[in-house]
Amino acid sequence: MPASEPRPARTGEQPATSEPDQPRAGDGRAARTGDEPATGGPRTTRAGGKPAGGGAKAARSGGRRGARALRADAQRNRERLLSVAALAFAEGEAEVTLDSIAKDAGVGIGTLYRHFPTREALVEATYRNELARLCDAADDLLATMPADQATRQWMDGFIGYMTTKRGMADALRAVVASGGDPFAESLARLLGAITTLLDAGAAAGTIRGDVQPRDVLASLSGVSLAAGEPDQRDQADRMLDLLMDGLRYQG
Repeated sequence: MPASEPRPARTGEQPATSEPDQPRAGDGRAARTGDEPATGGPRTTRAGGKPAGGGAKAARSGGRRGARALRADAQRNRERLLSVAALAFAEGEAEVTLDSIAKDAGVGIGTLYRHFPTREALVEATYRNELARLCDAADDLLATMPADQATRQWMDGFIGYMTTKRGMADALRAVVASGGDPFAESLARLLGAITTLLDAGAAAGTIRGDVQPRDVLASLSGVSLAAGEPDQRDQADRMLDLLMDGLRYQG
């Protein structure tokens, strides 16, 4: 997309200035939402108004537990938002509203904006999250199955990742036009994951030792371009099986 292309308007997607979980002017109380830890609570005292011997320590301990619980809740909210956004974009809903994403994730629009201040921030984070899930899966698969089987299953994940990326094409172009670079780490991370799988297979004697990771990535991209639509999944599976047969060690 040319750099001069106008940035997509976000009319109707900016958070209301009077969001209910923001503190009122002069209120003096900090807003405590599901994404922010509480900053304090009543102090435990003995009769006569003196602090209880273990009250301060207990309060601090309870406060830390409460803060951890709130941070965990905020992380779950973020993960739900990214999951819902990935599904919406993968289905080609380039104009999906942030309100609908927040609603489907079961959170308020204020929570969405605390994690992702702009639409472009949500799109970029969604793409990067899908990339991280795919690349991190290489080690997870190798921990549970033989290297050649792990490689073949990872290929299935790659096709799913490319389907999501294709559905996000318009949204990602808008991110690039606004100055973002969602693809900065893509090549290095994908090649790293493929290298991990190939090295494990070569060490186990199930995958050829002369395979170049870039060749595998190019082949997988070709399969995605030729048979990456959901209704082409059977064809994609056959093509991936052929690719995997070419990778196997021939004694």
